[in-house]
Amino acid sequence: MKILYMGTASAEGWPGLFCSCDICSHARKEGGRNLRTRTQALLDDSLLLDFPPDTYCHAVQYGLNLGGIHTLLVSHSHMDHWFPTDLIHRHEHFGHNAGGVLNVYGNEAVEKSFYEHILIDRFKPHPIDSCVHFYVTHGGDIIHSDGWEIIAVPADHDHREECLVYICKKDGKTVFYGHDTGRGFSAEAWELLTREKYDLVSLDATMGKKPTPSYHMGLPDAEATFQKLEESGCISSQTVKVVNHFSHNGEMTHEQLTAWGAERGILAAYDGMAVEF
Repeated sequence: MKILYMGTASAEGWPGLFCSCDICSHARKEGGRNLRTRTQALLDDSLLLDFPPDTYCHAVQYGLNLGGIHTLLVSHSHMDHWFPTDLIHRHEHFGHNAGGVLNVYGNEAVEKSFYEHILIDRFKPHPIDSCVHFYVTHGGDIIHSDGWEIIAVPADHDHREECLVYICKKDGKTVFYGHDTGRGFSAEAWELLTREKYDLVSLDATMGKKPTPSYHMGLPDAEATFQKLEESGCISSQTVKVVNHFSHNGEMTHEQLTAWGAERGILAAYDGMAVEF
């Protein structure tokens, strides 16, 4: 199995759109892996994780034909993870020969945003019911789509909506993709998480070396979560461990994040990083 990290930044991107802090200034000067777009990943060329405003750029940069993707998991309605207007372009009027249906899974806030953006007057001549199907998803739901078995897990993020993270299983491989969330998972979430043994775990590390009590994680929180999963028998020395979803407010350059991870056997994701496992 393979995961492609197409975007690895938090909402403001890296460098931040209007920011001139030391970290953003360093990113503009050095370029390369210090430049990060909003978080999105692709599992095994068939399962799309989140749909940020940067999706078009990701598709172009990585040579993707998104018309062949049939499953999209959305974590929550924040704009860096969910930009639904672009889904109108899956209609035949805008994009030709997209195969089959794109099945989109997300919470009620994601659904509300989807219909608010798609059901506007100028799109009414191009209904997408035949090419995009939306499924309201809750923590604990088990999804079967395009050969995947997916378990939705309640996240520790914005409590104004039911944010979700996902366990994704296919062909004997199991991935936990944990963005966005803090380490304060509910008892229900931990019960779901500790049922599995993981080949790859990808955790939020938004705030760098700063511990964060909830909403997001810093590196200390991610490290503690990896440890708890290991103590629960869910991960082993063979499990690929990744930190992802970085903010410039974490005050660490890519080089510093990479060095932190190298000391602990943890990969610091960067835009374009592909991992096979």
